[in-house]
Amino acid sequence: MEAVPVAPVANEVYANQVKLFGKWNCDEVSVEDISLQDYIPIKGKAAKYLPHTAGRYQVKRFRKALCPIVERLACSLMMHGRNNGKKLMTVRIVKHTFEIIHILTGENPLKILVDAIKNSGPREDSTRI
Repeated sequence: MEAVPVAPVANEVYANQVKLFGKWNCDEVSVEDISLQDYIPIKGKAAKYLPHTAGRYQVKRFRKALCPIVERLACSLMMHGRNNGKKLMTVRIVKHTFEIIHILTGENPLKILVDAIKNSGPREDSTRI
């Protein structure tokens, strides 16, 4: 029996690549605005499969800046009495919303979320005297 040489695969995809909801890669998204890079965590430790970490981000001052941005979106939907504490429902809503955004635009919904946050911020010299 002769051993058949196997060519190495150039583009290997590892199983430990973190994708939000198993679909969208967090490494493809970058925050271009320098002032928002510290407050919109997407890569590194903030890359999660689900936006439900059960972390205690309000215990210390400015720790909520370390909370993944998609989880902050899900937590902000849990408002107004009847929706208090229903995080699984808000995670499902965020997932369906991201799927609709992906179908309509064909882009990564995380990139669209970051661009929307960047556009919603106040402009320079917009203070009222």
